[in-house]
Amino acid sequence: MSQPKPNFYNLAWRWHFYAGLFVAPFMVMLALTGIIYLFKPQLDPLMYGDLLNVPASHHALAADDLLKQVRQAYPEGQVKQYLPAVNAERSAQFVVIDKGRELNVFIDPYHGDVLGEQDAKSNLQAMARAIHGELLIGTVGDRLVEMAAGWGVVLVVSGLYLWWPRGQSSAGVLWPRWSARGRLFWRDLHVVVGFWGAAFLLVMLLSGMTWTGFWGKQYADLWNRFPAAMWNDVPKSDVEAGSLNNAHRQTVPWAMENTPMPMSGDHAEHMAHGGMHEGPAAPTVSLQAVQDIATERQVEPGYSITFPTTASGVFTIAVFADDPRNDATLHVDQYTGKVLADVRWEHYSVVARATETGVMLHEGKMFGPVNQILVLLVCLMILLSAVSGLVIWWKRRPQGKFGVPPLRHDLPTWKTGVVIMLALALVFPLVGASLVVVWALDRLVTRLNRQPEAASSSS
Repeated sequence: MSQPKPNFYNLAWRWHFYAGLFVAPFMVMLALTGIIYLFKPQLDPLMYGDLLNVPASHHALAADDLLKQVRQAYPEGQVKQYLPAVNAERSAQFVVIDKGRELNVFIDPYHGDVLGEQDAKSNLQAMARAIHGELLIGTVGDRLVEMAAGWGVVLVVSGLYLWWPRGQSSAGVLWPRWSARGRLFWRDLHVVVGFWGAAFLLVMLLSGMTWTGFWGKQYADLWNRFPAAMWNDVPKSDVEAGSLNNAHRQTVPWAMENTPMPMSGDHAEHMAHGGMHEGPAAPTVSLQAVQDIATERQVEPGYSITFPTTASGVFTIAVFADDPRNDATLHVDQYTGKVLADVRWEHYSVVARATETGVMLHEGKMFGPVNQILVLLVCLMILLSAVSGLVIWWKRRPQGKFGVPPLRHDLPTWKTGVVIMLALALVFPLVGASLVVVWALDRLVTRLNRQPEAASSSS
């Protein structure tokens, strides 16, 4: 095997440095919030046992009786969603907008007692999810996280190139030299952890990016294809199912995000005859009837029923299942109870299936505790890699300088490097845009570094 040109190695090192410096804080944040959300199934019962757990009984009240109790408790509130109890020992839940706050209201399904409420956006899990997805600052945060994930891919690709042994022994490559001290030990730790975690990190980065607002949206528009005939016999709105999802709450599966929401029939006919009224919803179908549809159609427990908010809206039954093969999204006419759409795993494209599977592996839900432990290890490897990388940089940087690896100018090197970076920029447009900024800053840093050298040589 021929030795790679040292100048190309030098260029890869420089880009790895820039990527690491930008990505490390985000990776630490994503790993920590990811660990919190990863253990939601264990943490929620411990933290909110008084809201979630109820003694099992034989006769559950009808969903409409529970709804009546919640409306009495929150007379000025707007009920947005209903989540039936997932098993005999769990409470039912309503999502209520009351006085500008979104609340999770828990209710005993057997006696109708309101057990308490929880701020839907400020509880630990919702906060962890929102920080993980958009840093609590909306679209700007979403784009920053997406950019960090894209640069994370640059980090992994350049890191693997730098890792390549090139005739070295396995020590310091496949495992650290335990006798090493100081910067050498941290370097070995960084290299070894980075190598063993590279494939897992790429899976985590790419599966996570499918949820982002820019790259993820383009990816979904490209690959989320359903037969048009599925919506042929129902009136469609210009609202997409993805509107039911937000930073702190997941309602419909990823594969359904860019599908059209149907319109309830009576209102659709009114609109077709020139009517323009779009008032509040006044469903004639009972909530229990909608729940019965979910039961009859064997929708997996854990589903939610989202209420229509307009006269043309629909009830949406949706479950974002731990095993994506059990995903279900049903839209129900609020006036007739007719199921206007019923989309399951078998309707997903191959890419949508692969993406949904990747997402559930990412969230640690696919294989229960085993999946959780695997993702926890990946998160710990990310933390260790980020910290060791920062320690290496801090230890090797010259006193009073930033410590950017020096650049050796050579035409073949630049051609190779530019081809690789252009490919990444095309696949990840936000990375491409930020590359221009980094290039400009790099030129500025190089120029500033040359000025003192020029001044000292002239003197």
